[in-house]
Formats: sequence, C-alpha cells, structure tokens
Amino acid sequence: MNSNETNVWQGRTSQWVNFPAFLLWGLLALTVVLLPISAGVILWRYLVVRNEEYELTSERLKMHSGVLNKTTTEIELYRVTDTQFEQPFWLRLVGLAHVVVISSDKLSPQTQIRAVPEARALREQLRGLVETRRNVKGVRISELE
Repeated sequence: MNSNETNVWQGRTSQWVNFPAFLLWGLLALTVVLLPISAGVILWRYLVVRNEEYELTSERLKMHSGVLNKTTTEIELYRVTDTQFEQPFWLRLVGLAHVVVISSDKLSPQTQIRAVPEARALREQLRGLVETRRNVKGVRISELE
C-alpha cells in the first residue's frame, strides 16, 4: 500500500446469500440418505462465503476470496466506469444489498460486492472516491453513443 493510500471501508459477504441453498439442502438433509451430502454442501458454501472479503481504499477496491487457494483481485478506482445497486427481495428483508462495479479492468470488468449492509451508502462513497481518483490521475472517460 502506497503511503498516501488509506483504508476507507472493509466488509465481507453475509451468509444470507446462502439462504436459498441452506433452505434447500436443509430440507434434503431431512432424508437420512442425503444427510452427509447436505452437510458437506452446506459447510462448503458457508466456507466459500465466509472467505469473501472486500477492502476499499482511497485508490483501489480489493477482493479477497478462496477457501483452499486464496485469490486477491484489485481494481484501480480510476478504471471504474459505473456502479449499480441491486437488492433482491430476500436481502431487502434483512437490510442487505449488492453493489455492482463496472470497470475497464481486463481481469474484472464486472465485480459484485455481495450482500453487505449499508450498500447504498457504500456505492455513493465509492462514486466519490472514483471521481477523486480520476481527477488526481487526470483520467477522462469518453462515452460513445
């Protein structure tokens, strides 16, 4: 991390994204035959989501993931071209939402910060940081219609 770069926000995906799968596999576990398989699937899905972490700094968005093999993906904020707020019904019930980040990054053209609280405020904070970073770097995005 650069000496001028500061941490702005850190968060992780909520287990509520697993609710439909947990419900389905939990019901399937009621049959004695599928109990070991259901338990394994539920545990694995829990671990995958538990290991999704996000870090927003003044210069980058970092996404850490992986249970056995760890991966860190970074998007430079000046490359972000758009953001989107998504709130599926079951997440709205518990006050969570997704923030979709669209960028000109080759590895991660579209990234989703999944099931985080205060997602609308996070999106606005991200927008402000993107504009600030573009101004510092002197980057202009041109749109063709």
